[in-house]
This record gives sequence, C-alpha cells and structure tokens, in this order.
Amino acid sequence: MATFDRYESPLSSRNASSAMQAIWSPQRKFTTWRRLWLALAEAEKELGLPIRDEQVAELRRHLDDIDYLKAAEYEKKLRHDVMAHIHALGDVAPAARPIIHLGATSQFVVCNTELLLIRDALNLIAKKLANVIDQLATFATKWKFLPTLAFTHYQPAQPTTVGKRAALWAHDLALALEEIEHRISSLRFRGVKGTTGTQASFLELFQGIGLDDAEAHRRCEELDKLVAQKMHWSPQRRFVITGQTYPRVIDGPILASLAMAAAAAMKFATDVRLLANRKEIEEPFEASQVGSSAMPYKRNPMRCERATALARFVASLAANAYATASAQWLERTLDDSANRRLSLPEAFLAIDGALDLLHNVCDGLIVHEGSVRRNLEQEMPFLATEALMLNAARAGRDRQQVHEAIRRHAIEASRLAKQEGKAPDLLQRLRGEPLLAGVDFGSALDPGAHIGRASEQAARVIGAVIEPARARYGGRFAALASSAPSV
Repeated sequence: MATFDRYESPLSSRNASSAMQAIWSPQRKFTTWRRLWLALAEAEKELGLPIRDEQVAELRRHLDDIDYLKAAEYEKKLRHDVMAHIHALGDVAPAARPIIHLGATSQFVVCNTELLLIRDALNLIAKKLANVIDQLATFATKWKFLPTLAFTHYQPAQPTTVGKRAALWAHDLALALEEIEHRISSLRFRGVKGTTGTQASFLELFQGIGLDDAEAHRRCEELDKLVAQKMHWSPQRRFVITGQTYPRVIDGPILASLAMAAAAAMKFATDVRLLANRKEIEEPFEASQVGSSAMPYKRNPMRCERATALARFVASLAANAYATASAQWLERTLDDSANRRLSLPEAFLAIDGALDLLHNVCDGLIVHEGSVRRNLEQEMPFLATEALMLNAARAGRDRQQVHEAIRRHAIEASRLAKQEGKAPDLLQRLRGEPLLAGVDFGSALDPGAHIGRASEQAARVIGAVIEPARARYGGRFAALASSAPSV
C-alpha cells in the first residue's frame, strides 16, 4: 500500500520497470547474502573445515524466509546491517549459527552481492537497448527512401532521408550496447578475500586444521574459486587482488557505460522533440491524453521529454563514481557506502525507465509525410544552388560570377522572408537570372537527386550492425514488451 506521508523516489513510483526494481530490491539483496553464506559454508566444508551436513542443510532451508522486522530490530541495536542479518539468520538456523560468515568480512556479502546485481542489471539494460535498436531499424527500413531536410548547426544543410536519420539513432544506441556488453564480459567477482583483502582469516582457519603452509595457501585460493563457481560466476573472472572492497574504480566505467547509453537515448529523444516542432515526426499521443492544462490544443512530446530528463540524470552520475573511487583511503573507507546505495541502483533505475519510454515511443512513432515534403521543398531552392552553379559552369559560365549572382539573390530572398514575412521567392529570382539561362532546374530541384547514399547507408548499418545485435538477442526482443508507465 502506498504511503503519502513520506518521500518515495519517483524512480520507483513512476519510471523504472518492475524487473529492474526487483534486481535492486531488499529481497534480492538479502537473499543473495544468504546464498553467499551458504556457498561459503559449502566450500569451506568441502575443503576440510569442520562444518556439518546439517548446518549446511539448515542454511539452505532458509534462503528466502527473511524476517525483516527482526533484522531491523537487530540493526537498531547493533548499528550494523550485516551483523543484523547474521543474527536474524541464526535465529531460524540455530545449528548453523556458529559457522555463518565464518572467516568473512562484511564486504564478502556486500561487494559480491553488488557485483551480482550489477551483472543482472547490465544484462537487462542490454536487452532493452537491443529492443529499441530493433524497433528503430524497422522504422529506418520503412522510411529509408523518404527525403527530408538535414541540418548542421540546426540550420538547413542538405537532404537526407528519414530512414538514414533513424539509422543514425539506432547506430548510436548500438555503440552503447557494445559498450554495455563489454562491461558485462569484463566484470569480475570479488570472491573470498578477507578483511583487508589478505585472506589472513581463511589462512588461519586452514592452518588450524593441521595443514602445512603450502596446502593452507592452496586451499585459500581454491576457496576463492569455489565460492565464485557456486555463485554461477566463472572462476576465471575474479579479481586477483582487492583491499576490503572490490576496486571502487570499476564503478566509474560501469556508470560511464550507462551514461553512454543515456547520451544516445537523449540524442534520439531530443531529435524527436525538435522534429515534433517542425510537425514532421511525433511520438504517439493517446486519445484522452492531455498536453497542457491551459492550452487544449497542445501535443507536447512528454515521453521524449521525460526520457531526456532521466537520461540527463544518469549521465551526471559517472563523475560521482570516479570521485568516490578516488577517495577510498588505503584499504577502504566507509564514505563510499551511503553514496553508492544511491548512485548505483538509481543510475540503473533511471536508464531503465528512459529505455522503456523510448520503446513506447518507437512502438508508435508517427511520420507526417506531407510536412516532411513541404519543409524540404521550401528549402530546396536554397539547397539546389550548388547544383545549379555546377550546371552553369558546365555550360561555360564563369563559376565565380554565377556564385556571386546566386549569393545576392539568396541573401535578398532570405531577407524579405525574415523581415517582411514573405514567402521565399528565390526560385523565381534564379529562373530570371541571365547567368542561369538554359540551366536544367528540374534535376537540381529534385530532392531525391541530393540524398547521396543515404538510403544505402541506412541499409548497410542495419545489415552490418543491427542484424548482428538481433542475432545475439533473438526472440528476447518480443519478451520485452514496453512497461513504460503512463505519462
């Protein structure tokens, strides 16, 4: 039941999907702690420490039945969340109480759990990125031949196609997907390293059962591998060395990867907003949706605006992660904890919400062909001037004289349009220019003659970049139906 007398993060109440919220939920976090304690006990037993079968079995029976009220009571008393959950687990697993967390430090459960959650969250983001890329590729294929006005500096430049522009959006997101995939593949497990990362406590445990130094050292290494394996992490992908925590510096690249996805998402959303103003492309607008409380006619691009806002928030967090990493004194200091409890989950929740919004936008992206053509045709006399100049030069006219004549006509036509509100009359001026007499205006004014290889480029990026992504994710696209909340 919702509570209305205290703050609730809008990332949970308005933006992030239930799947991403589940990853960062207390239930996932604390049940993962218990699975790590079970993996540690199993591995220690297998490597010769005096742990009984019934103790391991008791831990296994209580992986998910957490008494959160009891844990909260312990934490209020002990002022330590890990110890609170150790006691809460010991209450329901009394036979196992003596061996819970044996030889471990708090960061054994905290760091390893965070890495497991980050891996799950990155995989979810990768799938959602792939989904949006897939939709944009379909859109690009449909519209790859429709000429539209391209801009540089947000000033009219040359024609491109609607599909080529969409292929650019998809390509940016595909680059971000590759970065996320790299981050997943390079992620390492902290493992079993002890209080300051020296494994001293585990070495003492193995020496305490009569092993010589060489064998005790070997079993410490084997324990580290075995726990990783039991937590479904490749033993080959472990940190070789740590302090008390896993290296905080890797949080920076993780959040930077999310920031890259956010930047690509923001670019797409911003372009849609700009094109909506030009009445060329719009996000879907529901029959009963209200655009403005004061202006009933408004069709504000609210989904894209919201995606932009969330993405901007994500992009701001990468620098925070590097600042936190740089402030970790010696083997560790605790000023990372409260910060990372915010920055890690909220970065993932925010980009998750942004991608769900973009999925929803792509699912109903509207192209107004009439406006696209009209806006391009209005600028075509200006855009055609280079072709007209070249045609005139081929007909034997002085290229510099033609350039100057066209320049004067263009400046005057533009001045009248801007200052007096008249329709640009450049085409009429150019048709009456003696230096352009006999020049073929038809081909110069054909938008399709000026799109270059835009259509071919859109097709190529789909074949070379998007299709491999589709192959990697396969039928999982369909499983990720939009869960974007209502605007």
